[in-house]
Amino acid sequence: MHLVKRITPALVTALLAAGCTGAAPASPRPAAPPPGVTVSLAQYRSDEPVHVLQVAVRNIHETPVYFADVQLVTASFTTLPPQRADATIRKTARTDLPLTYGPANCPPTGLPEVAPATVVARVSTGGRPPHAVAFPVPHPDPLLARLLRDECSEHLVKQAVTIEFGPEWKQTGSGADAVMRGDLVVTRRGPGVVRLTSMGGTTHYIVEHAEPLGTLDAEARQVRLPIRLTPGRCDAHAFAEAKKAFLFPVRVALDGGDERVVIVTPPKPLQDRLIHYAARACGLPQQ
Repeated sequence: MHLVKRITPALVTALLAAGCTGAAPASPRPAAPPPGVTVSLAQYRSDEPVHVLQVAVRNIHETPVYFADVQLVTASFTTLPPQRADATIRKTARTDLPLTYGPANCPPTGLPEVAPATVVARVSTGGRPPHAVAFPVPHPDPLLARLLRDECSEHLVKQAVTIEFGPEWKQTGSGADAVMRGDLVVTRRGPGVVRLTSMGGTTHYIVEHAEPLGTLDAEARQVRLPIRLTPGRCDAHAFAEAKKAFLFPVRVALDGGDERVVIVTPPKPLQDRLIHYAARACGLPQQ
């Protein structure tokens, strides 16, 4: 019994030491970029609806650099796992690597300042195994600042109201005089007066409505605001290449504050109806 009492503390100490020794080592901090290799951020029009950025890589040296994956790290957006790149970048003024970025980290009130950002990538040169490298993004990055402002502005509006296309849409007129008529439905989620100043058009559609668009009074639960849609362009190229045909910007002010922009998108069945309507109004062949 006395022997057990003497051995037990020693065993505990040994087990703790073994546990510490067997613990997985911390991941090494990312290294500095290879000489002459820098990155910046860009975004194409087609990237915006799908939350994608382009990591624009510049390599001023002849030595190729292999990028295994890329990851955006910043306090302003949720950090997503590294995304496969599998690209060898030779001497280039710019080669783009696509990168999906996470949702903006928005406070419950006000708009935040954009935080510093880093592109972390696993790279290799000369056939060596890939290792983590941190590419600093010049701060403040204007693209990230705009994306953060837009997304957090939308977040503030969505805390107060939902804005959506109403279920009932009808065509009036025919041919070039055809118009699609329906409502924008604004439903309360939070307190206050919500003033909708305007609704902008898209690459495909012109929007017409009263000026200002309308107001959800403090005591009202819902308001329906009539709008009219007509084709914006009738060339076949526009129909084939449109990237943002259904991203309608609505300008909103909460309790007399600054205007914010929220993007309103019709549901897919209505999108299909609008495409067919616009093709008919433009005299284009139906697909």
